[in-house]
Amino acid sequence: MKPEAAHQADDDAAARRRVVVDLGMRSYDILIGPGLVDAAGEEIARRLPGVRAAVVTDETVAGLHLDRLSIALRAAGIDHSTVVLPAGEPTKSFEHLTRVVDAVLAQRLERDDAVIALGGGVVGDLAGFASAIARRGMRFVQMPTTLLAQVDSSVGGKTGINSPRGKNLIGAFHQPALVLADTALLDTLSPREFAAGYAEIVKYGLIDRPEFFDWLERSREAIFAGGPERAEAIRQSCEAKAAVVAVDEREHAGRALLNLGHTFGHALEAAVGYDSRRLVHGEGVAIGMTLAYRFSTELGLCPAADAGRGEAHLRAAGLPTRIAEIPGGPLSTAQLMTGIAQDKKVKRGHLTFILTRGIGQAFVESDVAPAAVEAFLDRELAR
Repeated sequence: MKPEAAHQADDDAAARRRVVVDLGMRSYDILIGPGLVDAAGEEIARRLPGVRAAVVTDETVAGLHLDRLSIALRAAGIDHSTVVLPAGEPTKSFEHLTRVVDAVLAQRLERDDAVIALGGGVVGDLAGFASAIARRGMRFVQMPTTLLAQVDSSVGGKTGINSPRGKNLIGAFHQPALVLADTALLDTLSPREFAAGYAEIVKYGLIDRPEFFDWLERSREAIFAGGPERAEAIRQSCEAKAAVVAVDEREHAGRALLNLGHTFGHALEAAVGYDSRRLVHGEGVAIGMTLAYRFSTELGLCPAADAGRGEAHLRAAGLPTRIAEIPGGPLSTAQLMTGIAQDKKVKRGHLTFILTRGIGQAFVESDVAPAAVEAFLDRELAR
């Protein structure tokens, strides 16, 4: 290694942050900072000695980062193959799941070997599910390349694919052995993709960390500009999620709070057929969180000023906050109610929503009247 490269590696290592997801014998590290693609072989080999791997990625990410990861894995003596999938939400399907599992089995990887997910939430969810079912459970490393994946989908062990009947309805809880969140990769994201990921950061403040939301209001511009505030926002987001996952790994109670905005957001995604030209996940979450706050206001739970404050911050970040902002034609209350009825939090036919009493005061309401939701959506769609 050249002296300049060695100095850069040292600087990158010094800038890294570490968050631990405390799950007893299945605890794992989240490493956050620049240079982690180049350090991936070393970090994986240290924790999983002797491992062989299948790297799962998509066509877009492969063109940007796959060569560097392969070099790092080879340097650490990690034998590996690659599976390159089409980019986009439609890839979270049985067809592509079968392709990944077949590639893993064809390579004769064993249970103690690993699937490495290099990509955004789609790749992470699908590759994680493949690792959960191949040989009844293999090890799994998350290398999220988008902001949304770094702060949300790569942490906590939710894996899966979509069904025509709804988003993420087929899957398993399967924790990774390691998460490597290389913040330098975020510089390759489009402004739209970065803003979509930022919606998930805002979510943690709106759920139960009002002081974090205050800090985001002051720090948003620096986060978008790529200053040290960016890595700090990712660290705090991962720390918030890790704390929830540690006490409710399988979403029996408090972990449901992490779905603030997602009941509405997933219904919106399903209604547009998961067409990323119209709506990406983070945009659906932004609209969904705004809807959850406004619905809470209509129910007399949340001050209108707090709902307005959350919406203003999301809009300042370049995110949509109204259903009417989704391009491509109008949606209907019936479409959205069909998606909401398929939400994974529905229990024995009763609708469950994450509602709020104000900034950082979200709670789970497990018996929301469908008629109230329908009336609210009718008004929102008429805006």
